[in-house]
Amino acid sequence: MPADTAPADLRPRRWTALALICAAQFMLILDVTVVNVALPAVAADLDLGRTALTWVVAAYTLCFGGLMLLGGRLADAVGARRTLLTGLALFTAASLACGLAPNAEILLAGRAAQGIGAALLSPAALALVTTTFHGPERARALGVWAAIGGTGSAVGVLLGGALTAGPGWPWIFHVNVPTGLALLAILPRLLPVDTRTGRTGHLDVPGALLVTAATGALVHGLVRAGDDGWTSPVTLLSLLAAIALYGTFAATERRTRTPLMDLRMLTRRPVVAGSLLMLVATALLIAFFFLGSLRLQRVDGLDAFRTGLLFLPVALTTAIGAHLGSRLVTTAGPRACAAGGMALAAAGCLPLALLTPTADPWTTLLPSLATAALGLGAVFVTATTTALGLIPAHEAGLASGIVNTFHELGGTLGVALASTLALGASTTGYTTAFTLCALTAAGTALAAPLLTPRGRPHHPSGAHGLH
Repeated sequence: MPADTAPADLRPRRWTALALICAAQFMLILDVTVVNVALPAVAADLDLGRTALTWVVAAYTLCFGGLMLLGGRLADAVGARRTLLTGLALFTAASLACGLAPNAEILLAGRAAQGIGAALLSPAALALVTTTFHGPERARALGVWAAIGGTGSAVGVLLGGALTAGPGWPWIFHVNVPTGLALLAILPRLLPVDTRTGRTGHLDVPGALLVTAATGALVHGLVRAGDDGWTSPVTLLSLLAAIALYGTFAATERRTRTPLMDLRMLTRRPVVAGSLLMLVATALLIAFFFLGSLRLQRVDGLDAFRTGLLFLPVALTTAIGAHLGSRLVTTAGPRACAAGGMALAAAGCLPLALLTPTADPWTTLLPSLATAALGLGAVFVTATTTALGLIPAHEAGLASGIVNTFHELGGTLGVALASTLALGASTTGYTTAFTLCALTAAGTALAAPLLTPRGRPHHPSGAHGLH
């Protein structure tokens, strides 16, 4: 809503509204990392095998990433306020279902529903921030929005450990319920009324379902490879189905009047480079949390609270790396920042490939993961600024949606591969998984100068990531 048409009684309350919108977004980010520390406890209580345990993480990020662009389109069509409140209500109800889940089926259904709610809430929340604030205030508001990303990850690992060790793992989900209900009670009085008519017009629902199903089939194939092998019929059929579904998605997007994703954007070098950097960086970071949490509790014998404490510096160094990266990307350039960040991540991963079961995690795992996370934090910023700062301003909105989708899908693929390599093998599985992380980071560091275009990024107004 433009500043000159906004009702006068809304203006004094815009900062209160921002705080509450950020609180809602904070819950979404929290639920990516808060569950990792609780995984061993969840597996023990609900008798979850490796496959189900992987989907506890992947179901959320898959639905979040696969349906995020549809959520943004829906916010444009029916109004950001209506879409945000619907997503928040769904996320809150799904959180309650997850906490009460008596078995794997209900837990995984609840996690998928959480992801759908997040896909509605997050783009609508960002749209409200960008339309409620203007001029210098918008920059400050978006700075607050961006800051909650690193904070949410840090609080997530600590809160996950404290709740799991205290009242129990269901409370990592129950904690969302009173927060969500309070936000649902207060936000309708603070948010501007939608000016949309409520007519949705044409929404590319088939496209959203196809890309989500394609990624789901890919994850299923990667996970089953750990149990049945890479050449098993189930694995190969799942991977072939993923390829076919991605192809159908591409064909659908070319034919529809209002495509979910403008595939022509994927021919733009800055968008491709930024998206791939985001995919790899997120996959590595989520794999670190997944692998590290399970190793610390299953191999090193740490409880959930001590695991959360050990991961707190890792989450904080990610935020520090992002802060440093935001400065370096405009001085050294995105090529140097991407290559340097990934090289640092590879250097941090390398010692993890040599860990023995008797190694002290506080002097081995912690400094290695913190070093890798520092580099990845810089890569996150580089990915966003490359995609959004090296293209015309009028394309920034489309590019932002693509990059944020790759962010969530990277987490989905990262946990699937980590699970297959680490838990589908013998005791050497963790070594294999961390070795692949190191090789992936090193390979991306070498490719970054070739992949990333030259030039210094500018900062188009309105181009901001979701996290």
